Amino acid sequence: MNTKQKLKKEAKKPPFFISYLITDPQEYGYSVEIFKKNFTKTLHSHKVEMVCFRDKQTKDTSSLIKSFKDIAQQYQIDKIIINSDIEKALNMKLDGVHLTSQQFDKITYAKQHNLYTIISCHNEQEVSTAKQYGADAITYSPIFYKENKGDPKGCKNLQMIVEKYQEKNFKIIALGGIINHTQVEQIKDTNSAGFASIRYFTN
Repeated sequence: MNTKQKLKKEAKKPPFFISYLITDPQEYGYSVEIFKKNFTKTLHSHKVEMVCFRDKQTKDTSSLIKSFKDIAQQYQIDKIIINSDIEKALNMKLDGVHLTSQQFDKITYAKQHNLYTIISCHNEQEVSTAKQYGADAITYSPIFYKENKGDPKGCKNLQMIVEKYQEKNFKIIALGGIINHTQVEQIKDTNSAGFASIRYFTN
């Protein structure tokens, strides 16, 4: 790559690469005490711009979400969001919601309530739909191999999606099988807005 090509590539890179941490009770615990300890330890060890509370197993998550929010605020996290539950995002006064790929019809409602809205996408049609509906960002997955998540898309496919759809107000965040620094560097080279992971932050 010559100097001109290198400068052109650098110019296309997003100015801010997002590290997006997603919680899971198997990694962070089911009780408030254990969650606080593990979540604090993780945020102390990693630079994170965005966090999502994700727990599909615990019946009553209110106390866990409160601890999640309090700790994230202490670490001055830019976006504090919750997985799929718009009403909890509103009731707990969180910044946003990460919708599942079954919730495209909820994007407008979330945006009407001033929630930062991310939605999970797994193919180009979903990416296009998310952009048309006005989502702020998407996660595109799986980029790398992850058990029971289908064939990995790889960074070439991710780069194609980024070049075709990503704009200033529509961010594409890589997700799926991201567990180490080498993979993160590969994702940076696609010019995507950032990466999301559970295991990267707990390994």
